[in-house]
Amino acid sequence: MTAKTLRLTLAVAVLLGVGMAPALAQRPPTPEERIERLERQLRQVQRQVFPRGQPADTAGFSSEPAATQSSFRTLDQRLNGLERQLADITRQAEENGHRMTVMQAELARLQTDQEERLAALERAAATAATEGAAPGVAATATPGGPAATTNGAAGSTTVANPVNADGGPPAAVAADDPGELAYDEGYELWRTGKYDQAITSLRAFSSSFPKHRRASWANNLAGRALLDKGEPRAAAEALLANYRSNPKGERAADSLYYLGQALMQLNQPGQACKAYAELESVYASSLRAELKRLLPNAKSEASCS
Repeated sequence: MTAKTLRLTLAVAVLLGVGMAPALAQRPPTPEERIERLERQLRQVQRQVFPRGQPADTAGFSSEPAATQSSFRTLDQRLNGLERQLADITRQAEENGHRMTVMQAELARLQTDQEERLAALERAAATAATEGAAPGVAATATPGGPAATTNGAAGSTTVANPVNADGGPPAAVAADDPGELAYDEGYELWRTGKYDQAITSLRAFSSSFPKHRRASWANNLAGRALLDKGEPRAAAEALLANYRSNPKGERAADSLYYLGQALMQLNQPGQACKAYAELESVYASSLRAELKRLLPNAKSEASCS
């Protein structure tokens, strides 16, 4: 090939290249090229924002969705387990509350049963302690009848041949009356100065024999025991209760008198005078001789008008 021919060939090639360049430049980029360009630009931005490397939580794209089906199943199973546990705890709490209620009722029943058994044992012990003793039987001596003697301030009367107050047939032997024996035990404890034991015994008698004729005597003597041991307020409450609950009792008048004594120890002479006035008003015709003798001095001490 001559030099002239070679030059002509190169000229044609240059012309062809110049003509095709605009055509190549005007061709639109394919989607793959556009994605590659975007990825290059994103990597450049990430290098500028995170110069020390891409953080694991923020850099790049996660190929796994935020919540998969397996993670949803796991959460659902955990929620179901929590609900079952909560239901079990609620059921156990309800069962425990029911058991507690049953236990409390059983304890109350056992306590009542023990108190009844202890009261029965105390009554049996009182009967055994006084069995064979000569019990006191209240009586009124009739003209030509046997003489009567009074034992102490409690007013327990013993007679050789006891007769009823209405002059009827002889009273039943006290050994056959457990109430008489129980009252005598409390009286002896009070007479010997064992006031706490006497109060317990007399109250047990009143609880066991509320309809016995000695009930008024026992309640009155329990109040006097409280007064003797230095508890005037408790004594006043017991004496007032005996008078109000059984104003026709054989020792209701005595309770009014000793109520006045308790009120004097509480520095309430005005209230004591009211008690003495009621005593005279209610029992003026039936006041026994001992109270008639003691009442004037008591009213004088209280400065009753």
